[in-house]
This record gives sequence, structure tokens and C-alpha cells, in this order.
Amino acid sequence: MTTLLQISDTHFGTEQPHVVEALARHVHEHAVDLLVFSGDITQRARRGQFAAAQAFVQRLERHGVRRTLVIPGNHDIPLYNLLARVFAPYANYRRHFGDDLQPVYEDDEALVIGLNTTHPRRHKDGVVTARQVDEVARRLAASDPGKIRIVVAHQPFGAMLPSDLSNLQRGAAVALERWAEQGLDLVMGGHIHLPYVLPLSKQYPRLSREIWMVQAGTALSSRLRGTSPNSFNRLKLHPGSPKKVCVERWDMLDDCFVLGSHFNLGW
Repeated sequence: MTTLLQISDTHFGTEQPHVVEALARHVHEHAVDLLVFSGDITQRARRGQFAAAQAFVQRLERHGVRRTLVIPGNHDIPLYNLLARVFAPYANYRRHFGDDLQPVYEDDEALVIGLNTTHPRRHKDGVVTARQVDEVARRLAASDPGKIRIVVAHQPFGAMLPSDLSNLQRGAAVALERWAEQGLDLVMGGHIHLPYVLPLSKQYPRLSREIWMVQAGTALSSRLRGTSPNSFNRLKLHPGSPKKVCVERWDMLDDCFVLGSHFNLGW
């Protein structure tokens, strides 16, 4: 069994110290094979904010996180520094998290594909390009069908509330239909600060198989949405035939994270 811990929208620069400590304690107490960091690492893409985020990830690695997969979000591109936004939009990201904006993790049980759906010419909207669709489809087709196969992007592929339809990835329908044909199981995202687990076949009826959306809430930041507390997701992957995934949402309560809900998914 491979265990994933998904955090998103930490927005370093607005992080809450007691929440940072609570998440670090959780990781120290519970094993994690792969940390999935689905974007909006910082509030304003400043060097000091990235340095704080890097130090936090390194701390989690010392506590037992074995591998890390990180992708940028729209907040990880400078907003007010127009020269940097145009000529070096990912400079601070690369300095602290490396040059690979679309990392891939694969082991005997899982294939996790990171996508960079941000662009300096867009304010916050995400887009899946035709090239990305093709590259992901090729990776899926080449992988063992018994593995849990996951795509991670910052902006969501599915909406639970009508108000979030405008936040969906551009090109999502074409991408999901193609990837379903190649056996994609899950898509993971952040961006809207609202955690949920959603079957996408209801929103995209032309899918050839079910793809589940696993959406993360606000991990560390004070930028909470409505009554949703700080939260993160733990996924326990059981590959094979049939494949199973247990998704746990852990919510901040007082000074620690507690299990808020869980979902058992299967194919």
C-alpha cells in the first residue's frame, strides 16, 4: 500500500504557525510515502515565501516523508512585479523547488503525473494544452493497468458548486475523455479552497470509465473559504484488480488535525 498526503494552497506569507506545527506533528506520527503539493505554495511568489515553504517541506521530509511531488499554482507567479512575471515567472519557484514544473512519480503501485496548468499571461485560470493531453495519454497507456493512475493539477477538473464552474480547467472535457480511455483513475487539485471527492462521470457523461476528483482544501493559510477549516487529504492506495483507494480528509480542530471524513473508491 502506498500512502499519499496531499496539501494545497498553503499560501506561505499567510500561513498560521499553530497549523504549521499541527501538520508537522501529524506527519511525524503517520508514515507518508509521497507528499503531493498541488500548488499555490506562496501568497505572492516572493523569495522569502518560497524559502519558508522549502524549509517546511524539508522539515516534513525529516519527519518521514519519503518522496515529494510539487507543482506551481497561479499564486506562485509574480503578480505585481511585471518584469519578473514576463521574463522570469518561475524563477523563485525553480530556485527552491527545482526546474521540473511537471514532475512524475512512479513506483510498483502508483503513477502520479504532475501538470503545470498555470501561465504568466493568465491571472488565475488553468488550461490543459493539447500537448499535455497527448503526453499524459502516452504515459497512462505505457503504465501497468493495475497501478493507481493519478493526474495532479492546481485548478480543478470538476465543480461541486455552480459558483466554481468558472474555476475549472480550460480543455478539461477533452483531456478527461482522452485520459479515461487510457485508464486514468484520479485527478487531484486545489485552487478553490474547498475539499471534496466527486465522481466526474456526472459532469462529463462521455467518459468511458469513472474518474474521481479529489480536491484539497486550505492546508496552512488563514485564507479559508466559508466554514471550511484548514485541511489536507491522505490517500491509501491499493492497486490490483480491483483497485481501491481510501481518501481521508483531516480537519484542523483546536490545536491538531483530526479525521473529518473518508471515502472508499473502487474500480
